[in-house]
Amino acid sequence: MCTFTGAIRVLFQALSDMTSQERQVLQKKITETIVKMEKEVERLEEATQPISPENSIGRVSRMDAINNKGVSEAALRSSRRKLSSLRLALTKVDHPDFGLCSRCKQPIPPARLMYMPESTRCVRCADR
Repeated sequence: MCTFTGAIRVLFQALSDMTSQERQVLQKKITETIVKMEKEVERLEEATQPISPENSIGRVSRMDAINNKGVSEAALRSSRRKLSSLRLALTKVDHPDFGLCSRCKQPIPPARLMYMPESTRCVRCADR
């Protein structure tokens, strides 16, 4: 292992013991992200409404609208999954095991948690 990688690993280990202030910052970020995701889910729900056959649009436009609806439905499923994960993370942020990888039990780097608060695995285990 190169010394740079080792130094980074030691730095992340030192940072991984989340202070109460870090947990509060993370909790605020999760709450803000939940609000954004709820708005996104609402927008996508509107975009996935059935396309009425009596709409006087051309055949190509109708096919395009149906395709767009399918893309929006996939995005809606993904957004709902993320919203559910964020809500779960919000309930667990104060637990002592929050921020520990569910697989290897090593601390998840705070930078990863700030980027993806719903993460339950460290980068190494998530790649496996």
